[in-house]
Amino acid sequence: MSVVGPRPHMLKHTEQYSAIIDKYMVRHLVKPGLTGWAQVTGYRGETKTLEQMEGRVKRDVWYIENWSFILDLKIIFVTVFNMFKGERNAY
Repeated sequence: MSVVGPRPHMLKHTEQYSAIIDKYMVRHLVKPGLTGWAQVTGYRGETKTLEQMEGRVKRDVWYIENWSFILDLKIIFVTVFNMFKGERNAY
């Protein structure tokens, strides 16, 4: 596990969504992280709908395709800022 990367999903989510969400398994090509692009762009907490999971996966794939050290620093900064701001959906 790394500090920044796609957040790991439960195994039941992988079984449920890998067949119906395009590029879902691309997330597994990199180490999972404690925080990620999906989390700092509003996809925190539990995903209750297919649309929410599609949005999270889309952002995870974007992160993988656009990775840079500067992007990781930005994600860390926004994560720390949100911690002090007291985000409701963060966990």
